[in-house]
Amino acid sequence: MEVKWLEDFLSLADTLNFTRSAELRFTTQPAFSRRIRSLEEWLGAPLIERATQPISLTPAGQKFRAIAEEVLRRLFQVREDVRHLDLASANTIIFTATHSLSLNFFPRWIRTVEERNGVLFTRLDSNHFEVCVQTLLKGHAHFMLCHAHRSVDLHLPPDGFRSIVVGGDRLLPVSTPHEQGGPAHALPGTREQPAHYLAYAETSAIGRAVDHMLEQRPAKPQLEQVFVSHLAAVLESMVRDGRGLAWLPESQIKDDLSAGRLVVAGDESWTVPVELRLFRPEHSLPPKSEEFWAAAVACEVDCALR
Repeated sequence: MEVKWLEDFLSLADTLNFTRSAELRFTTQPAFSRRIRSLEEWLGAPLIERATQPISLTPAGQKFRAIAEEVLRRLFQVREDVRHLDLASANTIIFTATHSLSLNFFPRWIRTVEERNGVLFTRLDSNHFEVCVQTLLKGHAHFMLCHAHRSVDLHLPPDGFRSIVVGGDRLLPVSTPHEQGGPAHALPGTREQPAHYLAYAETSAIGRAVDHMLEQRPAKPQLEQVFVSHLAAVLESMVRDGRGLAWLPESQIKDDLSAGRLVVAGDESWTVPVELRLFRPEHSLPPKSEEFWAAAVACEVDCALR
């Protein structure tokens, strides 16, 4: 039995709508339905009366709802207690960051900051964008590292959090090359032959920035979306396999561009500049975390003066 099955069930108990709950749980309706079935199989009893419209809870489902709420409440309370023990440690600095930045930016950036403060004891929780935001909001991390763009609402109260720019990047539309060296999947595409598009999921901050750029263009590109993922690394793998074009962080693919394994699939107007931002709560953090913040701010000032 998985915790997410309980969360799925409670969402469905609230909405009584498989499609709506699937959206709220950031999954597809078929996958959501399978997870509800798995929970019912684990319990050995049906929880949902599917023959009625709208659906309803069976007697077993009504009884299990209260139990599931209590189980989750206790689990999350234990998790929060344990995490607060970690957060309270004067020597542990906890970050949450998107997968792409965890792999391609965090290691060298933290080394730069450590040149001022010495080696730090840090923990990095890597996840997709919306989970990172929730992690910071719930106080389960001291800092959040993410891509930022003027079009992307982070849903962080401005009076409760502050941020600094710690870097910049560009999202480039890239493809494998064809025999003549140009992009095999080129922008803007045509009606007769739309470009195969490998897209970010709606939960991705990068994806929202790309969507904003596409929506603002006076002439819409002819794209055929053939794949979706919230992970830039997965999209990169699909691009390498020749499945289509995707907007990827330049820092992630610069070696492939230099070697000619990937090529830019459009002119400069298709490029999306983004910031890399470090967020923290306004309230005071443990001393080591405050020292780290001061060092990160100093690094930002140094970079601006260069």
